[in-house]
Amino acid sequence: MNSNWPIVHFIVRWILGVLFLMAGYWKVFVLTPAEHASQYFVAGFADYWIPEWLLYALGMSIPVLELAAGLLICIGWRVREALTFIGLLLIVTTYGHALQDPLFDISGHTFTRLALLVFLLLAPAGSDKYSLDGWLSGRK
Repeated sequence: MNSNWPIVHFIVRWILGVLFLMAGYWKVFVLTPAEHASQYFVAGFADYWIPEWLLYALGMSIPVLELAAGLLICIGWRVREALTFIGLLLIVTTYGHALQDPLFDISGHTFTRLALLVFLLLAPAGSDKYSLDGWLSGRK
């Protein structure tokens, strides 16, 4: 394994983690989950097939889960689970955007986050040494 992998893994993990941590922080503590649900989910998809209760549930829970996943990714604990969750989140948000605009351009933040996510999932096993997961696995 290239000796730079642990550093590269750390940097990429922190960039992706901060993106989700700050998005979640803003949605939870500035916008509020209720306003996020109302503005971006319930009002945004009122004319589509998705039931209002599901829109409200997603809109309320996604900010808190983004915040938690971003924090987990930054500190490097249960990273695989957090990455899996944000992968599913990217699928949900991409579907939502594509439902509203079938020619939705994912070249903005969606593709960037996806590329960082895929990089982390494909990085060599054991390369995430500067993480809580790495520290815990070294103790075994």
